[in-house]
Amino acid sequence: MANYEVTTYTGTLLYSNTFNNVYITLVGTDGESHHTWLIDITGPLSFTTGAESTFSVSCCESVGKLLMIELNKEPPLIFPVDSWFPAKVRVKTPEGHTFHFPIHRWITDTDVHIFREGKALLVFEDTHARGKYAREKELKQREEDYQWEVYADGIPHCIKAENTQSLPLEVHFSFTKETEFYFTAVQGLIDLKLDGLADETVKWTDMQSIYGVFCCHHNDTSVYVQKHWKEDEFFTYQFLNGVNPMLIQRCSVLPENLPVKDYMVFLQGPHSLDEELKNGNIYLCDYKLLDGVETNTINGKKQYLMAPLVLFHKRPDDKLMPIAIQLKQTPGEDNPIFFPTDSEYDWLLAKIFVRSADFNYHELNVHLLRTHLLAEVFAVSLLRNVPMVHPLYKLLIPHTRYTLQINLMARNLLISKDGSFTHYAACGGEGQFTILNRSMASLTYSSLCIPDNIAERGLESLPDYYYRDDGLKLWDIIHKFVKGILNYYYKSDADVQKDTELQKWISDIFVQGFLSNEDTGIPQSFTTVGALVKFVTMVIFTCSVQHSAVNSGQFDFGAWMPNTPISMQLPPPTTKGKTTEATILETLPDVNVTVQGMAILHLLSKQSTDFVSLGQYPEEEFYEKTPCKLIKAFQGELEVQSVIIKVRNESLDLPYTYMDPTLVENSVAV
Repeated sequence: MANYEVTTYTGTLLYSNTFNNVYITLVGTDGESHHTWLIDITGPLSFTTGAESTFSVSCCESVGKLLMIELNKEPPLIFPVDSWFPAKVRVKTPEGHTFHFPIHRWITDTDVHIFREGKALLVFEDTHARGKYAREKELKQREEDYQWEVYADGIPHCIKAENTQSLPLEVHFSFTKETEFYFTAVQGLIDLKLDGLADETVKWTDMQSIYGVFCCHHNDTSVYVQKHWKEDEFFTYQFLNGVNPMLIQRCSVLPENLPVKDYMVFLQGPHSLDEELKNGNIYLCDYKLLDGVETNTINGKKQYLMAPLVLFHKRPDDKLMPIAIQLKQTPGEDNPIFFPTDSEYDWLLAKIFVRSADFNYHELNVHLLRTHLLAEVFAVSLLRNVPMVHPLYKLLIPHTRYTLQINLMARNLLISKDGSFTHYAACGGEGQFTILNRSMASLTYSSLCIPDNIAERGLESLPDYYYRDDGLKLWDIIHKFVKGILNYYYKSDADVQKDTELQKWISDIFVQGFLSNEDTGIPQSFTTVGALVKFVTMVIFTCSVQHSAVNSGQFDFGAWMPNTPISMQLPPPTTKGKTTEATILETLPDVNVTVQGMAILHLLSKQSTDFVSLGQYPEEEFYEKTPCKLIKAFQGELEVQSVIIKVRNESLDLPYTYMDPTLVENSVAV
């Protein structure tokens, strides 16, 4: 007689427990156990939330090395079928070996579910017939559960699902997340206690009225923004360390459509504009992607969205300051170039138009496309093509948590025909898809890899660029971790080349995510371990660090509306010297648009209580010693980097926290 000690671990999520009878079959290289009811003196209490319960399973003889377990449950006569969320199962064999079976899945029916032993196996290593069969069966089911759909032409494809209830349970929000977060502007208005202003379709009469709304709903950063938003130095700061640090680049030759001459700008220092261009001290933000985008009509009024060009100069004291703003792409007499030497309100209004353009550019290109939509592509392809026993699945699945549901909610409730963004943003409606299509045309692999992106934009030595400093360090830490994990499983480039599941994963990403566009530089297959390591580093960085950098500060910088208007309802001035504070108030969005914008940004920035920070893996996936050691080392390096950031921030008037590993979520979950 061979006796096996089986320990079940029920998850800690709310309602993880079951009152059904649980059955197990142990499957090994030499046979399998009887279908055994897991029961002891505690009865159904064995499977309460968070319970750890041990049972005995007896066999006539050893089943050999364990390959998998089969789990199912049946309701007792007086109970209905319910749901159970087992975290894992541990089995101790008569020979003294211990096998772990990670699960982390809801079992909602009475079907038999197969779970593989915890050791990661590449497809060509999985040679046992039962293992190969289980692998193929799992992927066949996943192809049915996770299907691609075209939401709109010209943008990455997404998961096919009508609503959140039609998503597989394994990718749902937790009950905690669900109850804390409901993705509508209405909920945001309630959270901010602004619902009384949601129907006020009138203009702001003075800045004090805007402050009256803001002062009840602020934090330390937004207070700093409100105090400094008019200042040129802070205006520039936001291009480096605000929510869109991705557009600014060094400029060696002025664009032909920006006719700035030396006599027009006042440069500190002995050099001319041409000399400063050659010296690498001139920088540019060009919003040409927004040119000609059809704009929204809000409260019966046509809205305005500019495509500005903004020129900056790095002074001898290393301060980067704006020196010129042209609000439209085509130069002309009706398109004046604004300078800091212009009147206070001319210059301020020009900057406000830039900030409004930046909001629309950031939300659709930098935030939605380059983090949310790509994260969904990475996740769906993983779930369709890579089984749970594969090391890539184990490595990446924590970085897909909640992404499919949050994106589905965004499509249904933000950018849909009746969505909040569609109704209240300047580019809402057709304009937002124009921007997304243009953004796709400019999307490249190198722009998603921060070391390459920083080099391409010529920003290696620009002072006080904390996004770059923190991002490059975190990229290196993630890259080191990924390299260690993948080098452990892929012993040679040949292993990569013959991993058919891996190749299907990247092929699906290329076709469904990047629409088979070779110009993006996205690999269509992997031939080397090094190329795989870089791509997986990019995936993890995009789903965690990059998303945090462009998401977490939205309410911080946008709560004071004049700093980030989501729309503008007057065109920019065609002549100088006529702008007043009253002009600015007439140009800013109406009261209802302001509070709806605040609600959207509040919800998009809101962190849930079941937040999981970068590098933390509460759901164990790896069990081999080497990967476990690498995870510990990874967590240690992240802790050190967090301390470095906190120490640096102590000396800053405005701390840069968005890439502090303790505040970076593991996945695109909000």
